[in-house]
Order: sequence, then structure tokens, then C-alpha cells
Amino acid sequence: MIDKLSFLKKIPYFTDISDAELKAIADIMIERTFQRGSLLFMEGEFGEAVHFVMEGKVKIYKTSEDGREHILYIAVPGDIFAEVILFNEVNYPATAEVLEQARIAVIRNEDLEQVLKDHPPMAVAIIKVLNKRLMDAQQQVKSLALHNTHGRTAQMLIKLAMEHGSKTENGMELDLVISRQELANMVGTTRETVTRVLMAFKKYQLIEIDRNTIRITQPDKLKEWIN
Repeated sequence: MIDKLSFLKKIPYFTDISDAELKAIADIMIERTFQRGSLLFMEGEFGEAVHFVMEGKVKIYKTSEDGREHILYIAVPGDIFAEVILFNEVNYPATAEVLEQARIAVIRNEDLEQVLKDHPPMAVAIIKVLNKRLMDAQQQVKSLALHNTHGRTAQMLIKLAMEHGSKTENGMELDLVISRQELANMVGTTRETVTRVLMAFKKYQLIEIDRNTIRITQPDKLKEWIN
């Protein structure tokens, strides 16, 4: 099992931070293990802590007024989430639910703020995280506005393959078990619609589907659906 300091060293945002500074973060990290389906926090609850995924996967999603779920992103080992509450006394803007058994490191907002004040380089690293999250959110808004369901689904599959995929002899396989409903929630459509789109992509031999596993066999041709 990876220790806290070794884990922090592997996070790209912290590559330029000294061991002493990383140890300051490690010392205030609280580790917890959660089973699939556990809620780490809910949208609207007071934001108290920044979270790091050490093992497992966590989905971050918002719920619309009519009860529909829209997945913002899936956090994997090395990812930080709930960082938007840092330096702000605000509520969590989304809900975090464990997709598979996860080991989560939690740092209380007030503890991390003090460490960042003592070690300014780490504040820059956190700003980079916030900037990337903002860029991802802007891309999602752009996708919803400019692409139809086929385009949004193709874009999401490519994104998931880049972030959670591995190369095989038959193409890029998503190392992420998600249901049709969860994929629909990420695309911003219904389960029935995303299923029809996937079947169309399969018919054109752009993807292969084995239960909940999706393999992109022709990524370049799939990308053509985005334009």
C-alpha cells in the first residue's frame, strides 16, 4: 500500500515541491476507506475538506431540479476534488460518490490553508488544479452547446479513453466500468438515447462492447462525429 509521501510525489501538480513541503501536506492528511456507493459528501453540504483519491474511483456529479444526475468528472488515483472550497466558506457544489472501493485522503480546509500560507509554492500547485478544472468545465459547456448527442457521446468516449484507457491489440479499451445510465449522465442525455448512439457506433465498427467494457477500435473515425 502506497504511503502518503510517495503518493503525493506522483501527483503531477506537486512535481516541483520539496520533500519537506510535501511532508507538511502528508502530516495533515487523514486516510479513510470507502465501499462502492458511499457518499463522501452531498451537493449543498458545507464544504469542510479537500479530497485526494489514493485508490479507487469517485464520480462527481450535480443533480438537476427534476432529479436528474449529471456527472461532471470521474476522479481516479492522483486526482484532487472538492478543491473549490479552499479559501472559501462555501457549500460543496456537487456530490461525490464512490464508484469502486476507494482509499481517500482528506485534508480539512483550515489545516490546508495554514500549510499553503507557510509554503507558497504549494499554493501555485493548487491554482493549477483549479485552472484545469475550470478549463474542463468550459469544455463541457462548449460540448453541450455545439454538438448533438452523437457528437457529445463520441467526445466523451475519446475523453474517457485518454484519461482512463489502455492500448490493446484491438484498440483503446476503457479501464472504467460505468453503466449506460452513468455514461448518459456524463453526456447529458437519457440512457435510451446513449444506448442507441453506442449501437450505431458499434454498427459502423467504431467501437466494440463487451458488457460494460467499451473498446474504441477506430478512434480517428470516431473523432469525425465530433465535428
